[in-house]
Amino acid sequence: MIQSHQVVRCMILTVSATRTYENDLNGATMREQLEAHGHAVTEYQVCKDEYSSIQRWLKVAAARADIDAVLISGGTGIAIEDTTYEAVRDSLDKEMPGFGEIFRYLSFSEDIGTAAITSRAIAGVRDGKAIFSLPGTNRAVKLGMERIIVPELKNVVEEILEGNR
Repeated sequence: MIQSHQVVRCMILTVSATRTYENDLNGATMREQLEAHGHAVTEYQVCKDEYSSIQRWLKVAAARADIDAVLISGGTGIAIEDTTYEAVRDSLDKEMPGFGEIFRYLSFSEDIGTAAITSRAIAGVRDGKAIFSLPGTNRAVKLGMERIIVPELKNVVEEILEGNR
């Protein structure tokens, strides 16, 4: 069980055809939010928006004892090249549909409007790890981190760990 003084150990995965470690504002935002709330980033990667590449990093995370959660940004849109949703969905043992539903509701409510329907944010559990996938805009990352992920991260990981005993 994660105690109040313990940290959640996270992998950050930025999915993009154009971002690099040097210009990845989303990865930096996720790191800042996590560390500001006492969590640790034990792995950080930028990968291409390719199904196999995303799946490979999810397999790496699943095998590592020093990762409790994976936070992904990018590749969740409806363009043909956006493959994050499928890669994440196909790897989950259990989906948390409420994550995407709440994210889209908040996006709709916070001036995104009906364009929120194009978001395919998704979350769930794979091999005892929490997986959260957000759109690739910094506005979306901030919204998802501040309003959903950071407030619930310890609770989600704790529930996963309790269920795996």
